Amino acid sequence: MNKPNVTVTVIGLGQMGAALADAFLSAGHPTTVWNRTPRKADALVARGAVRAATVAEAVAASELVVVCVLDYPAVRELLAPVAESLRGRALVNLTSGSPEQARAEAEWAAAHGIGYLDGGIMTTPPGVGDSANMILYAGSPELLAAHRATLEVLGDPVDLGPDAGLASLYDAGLLGLMWSVFGGWLHATALAGADGVAAKEFTAVANRWLKTVSWFLSTYAEQIDAGEYPGSDATIDIQVATIGHLLEAGEARGVDGRLPRLHLELMQEAAAAGHGGDSYARLVEIFRGK
Repeated sequence: MNKPNVTVTVIGLGQMGAALADAFLSAGHPTTVWNRTPRKADALVARGAVRAATVAEAVAASELVVVCVLDYPAVRELLAPVAESLRGRALVNLTSGSPEQARAEAEWAAAHGIGYLDGGIMTTPPGVGDSANMILYAGSPELLAAHRATLEVLGDPVDLGPDAGLASLYDAGLLGLMWSVFGGWLHATALAGADGVAAKEFTAVANRWLKTVSWFLSTYAEQIDAGEYPGSDATIDIQVATIGHLLEAGEARGVDGRLPRLHLELMQEAAAAGHGGDSYARLVEIFRGK
């Protein structure tokens, strides 16, 4: 159960920052906001937020400070001058960046006695506030535990542990997974659509299929961690033959085949190296450069 009396400051009111502040307000948290362009706070102020005139004023207003701006250099530019004011407070950085940037920011925060969490928002602004959506956190587990009830109003908090770089690392990897899924779905939708199948009809079946695919991911994850890739479900050799049907169907319908050809090239590379009898999970070694 969240604590409505926890004071929160949100620095940065782009689409995502505004959504974060709105979620805190909706949950009853006294919320202070700051943005370089003050008018971006107007709608939030009309709903009860307090507009801070300066970053220093914004930081001083709350025990929990959330920052969501363009990039990490912008975070440092804004917060370095108020580092002493942040001492002893909790700073949650939901700005997108690299794992290396996140770790450097955590080191800076620690040097100034600032509690630090780095986060990755795994949704778009309209999804903020929905517990079905994840927000990844990395950094002090104790700090997350202390503020979990407050942060839960933004989405389901997922604790990735003390390494502050892991939220950014997961974020990058999960976005890559998303784009790969989108790409495969769009290619498949174009293929089915060439024969008059509506995207909505095809997607209803595709969503069911993705549940089976998720089972494969869990199975393959165990193989990857063990470093052993038994082809007991379907070998790479079998899948090389099967993907030929996809390419043939696409060519017959004028559908761009670059994406399935990439998968074929990866499988052929593994097979040529003597791993044709292994599972598809073996391809992770190619991505690892081995």
